Amino acid sequence: MAEGSPIPVVCALIEQDGRVLIAQRPAHKHLGLLWEFPGGKVEPGEDPAHALKREIREELGCEIDLVHTLPTQPYTYETVAIALKPFVAKLSPGSPPPTPREHIAIAWESPADLASRPLASADLPVVSDYLAWLSRHRPARR
Repeated sequence: MAEGSPIPVVCALIEQDGRVLIAQRPAHKHLGLLWEFPGGKVEPGEDPAHALKREIREELGCEIDLVHTLPTQPYTYETVAIALKPFVAKLSPGSPPPTPREHIAIAWESPADLASRPLASADLPVVSDYLAWLSRHRPARR
């Protein structure tokens, strides 16, 4: 069981054309082959929004604009506790498309199908919060 203060972690739900970007972790890493929302650790003294933009630049080679902050989700894995702060984002104008630099694959998934992917456990509550936010702020078009 993990002890101590949770590690601050950020992730991005990058939207494009009604879909959300997910990334598959390498087999040799913790949570290998699971899908996740890209992001990473917040360095000491670093602003979470700045940390997320830095992580996305490093992991995917693209630039993002933040649209909305979702509730922070605490999650405890067997060996580590995290405080996951998710942001809804979009690609910045003129940004190159995302490419996997630290992941083995990326995919654009419809929001309704996110939970059907084998996601990292910490991302599951984020999916619920995102779907609830979508239903309040972006009602389905008829």
